[in-house]
This record gives sequence, structure tokens and C-alpha cells, in this order.
Amino acid sequence: MLWVLLGGLGIYITESLGLNAAQKGLMVAVPILSGSLLRVPLGLLGDRFGGKRVGAAMLAFLFLPLTLLWLTAASLPALLVIGLMLGTAGASFAVALPLASRSYPPQRQGLVMGIAAAGNSGAVITNLLAPLLAERIGWRNVFGLATGPLAIVLIAFVLLARDNTAQPKGQPISNYLCILKQSDLWWFCLFYSVTFGGYVGLSSFLPLFYRDQYSVAPITAGYLTALTALSGSLARPLGGYLADRAGGARVLSVLLALIGAAYLLAAQLPSLELMTAIITGGSVCLGLGNGAVFQLVPQRFRHQLGVATGVIGAIGGVGGFLLPNLLGQIKQASGSFRHGFLVLALAALICAWPARASQRWQRSVPSPVEALEEI
Repeated sequence: MLWVLLGGLGIYITESLGLNAAQKGLMVAVPILSGSLLRVPLGLLGDRFGGKRVGAAMLAFLFLPLTLLWLTAASLPALLVIGLMLGTAGASFAVALPLASRSYPPQRQGLVMGIAAAGNSGAVITNLLAPLLAERIGWRNVFGLATGPLAIVLIAFVLLARDNTAQPKGQPISNYLCILKQSDLWWFCLFYSVTFGGYVGLSSFLPLFYRDQYSVAPITAGYLTALTALSGSLARPLGGYLADRAGGARVLSVLLALIGAAYLLAAQLPSLELMTAIITGGSVCLGLGNGAVFQLVPQRFRHQLGVATGVIGAIGGVGGFLLPNLLGQIKQASGSFRHGFLVLALAALICAWPARASQRWQRSVPSPVEALEEI
């Protein structure tokens, strides 16, 4: 929730500071960049020192950027630096998912991991509540108010979370360096950049897009963005199910083509009602694509599952940083979002063919117990 808070408050912040389109895109994108790249080091630290200790330290650290945004942030450079710090919240998955996985027996892994992954829904909460609160108390005070829920989560985490005494030995850094040489890994990073990157990038940038393109009220922009974020979040588990039934490569290729088609339609900049339907439908495809990607990963990297997941999550998530920047920069240069959506459409459509052609990824899937032992 916290790492997309700049996006949820983006309209108020950018209008208060007088930022242009390119600066708007950069401001909401920087937390996504740090949140993605910090996943691998936080995962390594969690393996080394225990997920509970690292998770508690990460939550405690987040009081610093929230307090700075509340009391001091008054310029774009300050927002960018503090935004990088706030992005630490987005790396929490690298600690939370292994901690949850190792605390429950294999027969409960589906439910446990599904609940843990539901943290994506924080984008929905942010876009629903942040504009409402900003209207009442001002955008700066929203960051101060956010320290309250953070304190509750920190206390609950310290009291309730527990490290598994049988926690497996963490992966050495050499394993991460070795897997980087495998070309298939980079294809998965590319696909994840389009799917997850598209989801989190749109969740952060859409309030600004709706405001600039359709002049809607900030609260309305938040509601529309929350609808999109909710649709994508709910679709993610279904993507894995469809991939199990029809084949991950086939499903992913179709979804990437549909994502490209959605961006092409969005490039026409239709009415607000039609654009909302297009973006929401595209978000469903992005969520389904997230699930399909990670249905394929254990088939290709059966014996390197933990390492591959960490690298794909980190590097692939950078797509969420690129999307707001791309739309903002092109809007600044051309005066229209049209060409930005066309570039996004081209990227998705280009990815659809290699996803369909790479049937070698569809191998026998390890059992849940085997997969967990390899993480």
C-alpha cells in the first residue's frame, strides 16, 4: 500500500508543486524502481538473519520516509529521494512470502501464498482512501496519518510472526550471478515487466492520467484507478489456473496479445466511460498474465526456483518504473498520451510471439513439496 501512496496522492502533490507531465511520471515511478530492485538483497538478508528480524527492521525504517514526506518534502528532488526510500515497502514480498511459506505445511501452501500475495490489493485501498483523506486534511498530513496503520502492522508483526526453526539455508550470491547467464530468465523478466510492471505502473499513474486527460476530480480518479487495481489483483490467481488447464505458454501469448490490443484501443483516447472499460479489461489481462508467468517459472527453473523467482520479481518489476516515465515523457514531448500507449502496445505485441513459440518451458511441474524445498 505504502509504495504506491505517491501515486494515490499524485494529483494533489503535482498540482501543489507545479510539476510537468514528465516530472509527474518520474515522481510516481521511483518507489516502484527501488521496491523492485531491493527484493533480491532483502530476500538474501531474510535468508541470512531471519524473515522476522529483517521484516521488522524494514517496517521500522518506513517511518522515516513517511515522516519526511509529512514534514519536509517541498520540492521534486526531495520527493524523488524520499520516494526511493518509500519504495522499500514494495520489496516486502521478498521477506513476507518465504516467511509465510515456511511457517505452514505443504497442504496449506495454496491458501497461505494466496493470502500473502493479496498484498497487491493495497493499491486498491490507497487509491480509494488517499484522495478522500487529502481532501479533508491535506496531502502532507496523509503521510503522517499513514504512520498509524504502519505502527499497528509493525506491532502485530513483531508479536505474531515467527521464523521457522527449520528454515533452509539461503542461496549464495553466486547462484544469482550464474542464473543471469540463462537467456530464458531474461524472457521471463521481459514478460513480467509487461504484466506486473503494467499493473503496478498503471495503478500509480492512472490518477494523473485521468486528471490530465479527462479533467476528473481527484476522488473520481482514485475510484476509477481502484477499480482497475482491484480487477487486476483478483485476476492473478485465475491466471495460474488457466495456465494449468491450457498451458502457460499458450495462455501467456494470448494474454500479451490482448494486452497489446487494449493499449491500442487506449491510444485512441476515447470517452472516459469507454477508456475506463478498456483500461479495466486490460488490467484483468495483466493480472492473468502475472499468474501465467509464475506458472511457467517452476517448469523452466525447477532446481533454481527460489533464485529465479527473486531475479524475475526484481528485474521484471522495473517495468512498473518505465511505464509511468514513458507516458509522462511522451506526454511532455508531444502533448498527448496517444503515442505512449502505442509504444506500450508494440512492446506487448512483440512479446506475444516468443511466449507462444517457447514450448520448451512447459515441462513437468514439481510437486508443491519439491518446489518449497528448492526455494
